Amino acid sequence: MQQTFDSAVASVWAAAWDRGEVEALEALATPDYIRISKGSGKSMSLEQLQQDIREVRQAFPDLATTVDAVVVDGDTAAIFWTSTGTHRASFMGVPPTGRRVQTRGSNFVTMESGRIKQETVTWDSSELLGSLGIRHLGDALAEAGTGVVVDSLSGEPDPEIMKTFNRQFVTGVTVVTTTEGETPKGLAVNAYASVSLEPPLVMVCIQKTSSTYPALFASTHLGINILSNRQQGTVSTFASKAADKFAETDWHAGPNGSPLLDGSSAALEAEIRERFQAKTHTIFICRVRHAEVTDAAPMVYQAGRFYDSEGLSPL
Repeated sequence: MQQTFDSAVASVWAAAWDRGEVEALEALATPDYIRISKGSGKSMSLEQLQQDIREVRQAFPDLATTVDAVVVDGDTAAIFWTSTGTHRASFMGVPPTGRRVQTRGSNFVTMESGRIKQETVTWDSSELLGSLGIRHLGDALAEAGTGVVVDSLSGEPDPEIMKTFNRQFVTGVTVVTTTEGETPKGLAVNAYASVSLEPPLVMVCIQKTSSTYPALFASTHLGINILSNRQQGTVSTFASKAADKFAETDWHAGPNGSPLLDGSSAALEAEIRERFQAKTHTIFICRVRHAEVTDAAPMVYQAGRFYDSEGLSPL
């Protein structure tokens, strides 16, 4: 029994996970098979697992899985495995990074007539992103005490009220920049904040639908430019959908190549250290590696309008 089940698992998993022949799983699972994720508590049928594997393999086409050990005890078994692959296509909203990933897990199975009836796993496909250093803000998006992520604002403030609330917050104006190959990319962002001074950490929040987002996600460094009161044309350009936002923009490269805009009130270049997924946006946590400050007064933004900070009166 031990040798037969060991061989079946190795053969079927190689066919399904390594070659994408997901129909092979039907020889190893009962018709009423159910798979339960220990982490999320979610369950899926065999058909859902097959689709999950297809999506994983599309994003990690060279995925290879090694069954490290199988321990059988009567009608129960534990399967320990390791998978490696390269992130080549968009996966769970994350653009391809080209990074190699290795992830490990274990499956605890209950068998019926030598086939798997129920499987409790320590791993789900989001672990691939975690192994790449990309985390989801599950706790922030979950209902208190349930761990269940919700999509609506039911029982919470109306989205329009939240928009009005956010518009009342007075901020500076930044342009976040990077390069895609030799091409400079950038977009206007007001969701910027300093995280700490020691070590020097900053964060920016970028909408996933931005045309600059894939380039930013794949980059190791980015630039953050605090616009001055003389750069109203610049903010209009970088808030637009112009094909080449740098066509009439003067800039110079930071030490690691990030575009730093001439005429800015201040600019820095930072190394991207963490990427947190938060529904429609990604939060980039970055360690500052270079900074420049000028005497130019910064631009101020509030409720859809831009202001010259030099005209502000102290309290």
